[in-house]
Amino acid sequence: MDNNLLTPDKDPMGAAIFDYHQNRKAGRLRVFSSQFDEDEIPVKQLFRTLKQMPILEQTALKLAQGKILDVGAGSGCHALALQEMKKEVCAIDISPLSVEVMKEQGVKDVRLLNLFDEHFRETFDTILMLMNGSGIIGRIENIPAFFLRMKQLLSPGGCILMDSSDLRYLFEEEDGSFLIDIAGDYYGQVDFRMQYKDIKGDSFDWLYIDPQTLELYASENGFKVEIVKRGKHYDYLAKLTLT
Repeated sequence: MDNNLLTPDKDPMGAAIFDYHQNRKAGRLRVFSSQFDEDEIPVKQLFRTLKQMPILEQTALKLAQGKILDVGAGSGCHALALQEMKKEVCAIDISPLSVEVMKEQGVKDVRLLNLFDEHFRETFDTILMLMNGSGIIGRIENIPAFFLRMKQLLSPGGCILMDSSDLRYLFEEEDGSFLIDIAGDYYGQVDFRMQYKDIKGDSFDWLYIDPQTLELYASENGFKVEIVKRGKHYDYLAKLTLT
């Protein structure tokens, strides 16, 4: 699995976060995919407060206990909310610009770090993976390596709190059935590329995983899954613990 860091010339999201932090406004953060039409991420949403967060995120932050690892922390909105709740959190991201913004915003423990960096050997009671946190796994075949890494980073009795979405709704027919090619790649695997102004990022894989598939792979790799809460549109929050 990829354990690289980003460079500023390949970090459109970091540049957008940095712009918004500096100016309280930002340009369009454009998102491209071979599977979907062009989309856009509202940069302001990346700076949301606890009250502005979706209920799945609010629930995860309330459940997070002990020493917490916030993976792919971005602007630091979740880490800041946890600090306000008097919880101990370490925020990591592969974007130097995002890390700089988090430091300036007051995140106490923030590090420029890839989750899969083998030199990172601390352990945590809660590993927090929000904003479709399963995406970092990339592809379905990476799941065993992901769970192996989680075993290295989790303290005894610890848990992963991760949200994701089931993309099956994209394949829904008028009669309510779902037309999914079971012989093809898993339907939750998506490729993305982002652009902010003239900064173009590289293409990357992102994994949306349905609850049943997550439970299957988790059980095969020594974890059990509890679906803590379901959202309004095929999204859900899962708690994963070692069996």
